[in-house]
Amino acid sequence: MAKQPSLKVYYDGACPRCLHDRARYERLAGAAAAAVEWVDVTGNEETLRALGVEPRDALQALHVQDDQGTMHHGIEAYILLMRPVPALKPVAWMLGIPVLKDALEWGYRRCVKRRLARQGRLP
Repeated sequence: MAKQPSLKVYYDGACPRCLHDRARYERLAGAAAAAVEWVDVTGNEETLRALGVEPRDALQALHVQDDQGTMHHGIEAYILLMRPVPALKPVAWMLGIPVLKDALEWGYRRCVKRRLARQGRLP
């Protein structure tokens, strides 16, 4: 019997940068990548709503559901995704530093909004 993914990543599959980052993550994660299921938020609006996530929110920040069903978003989602990968574990630790985390969260949201506005996709 196939093992269920321990993380579900809800990401913007229409974003070239997001696709690039996913491919890089999978290369770095190696066998650990099998524990991750990738779900494009585009076209999965009902699934997102059933999880309590508004599709516009999912488009504006990475969302990761852990194996307990808890949804994490933004920098917290990145930390959860990176932590099990040895090459990314130090990055996950740095992202969790409170002052740095707050600044990165602000910058991340700003960059995503700019990207979506440029693409004419800002909700």
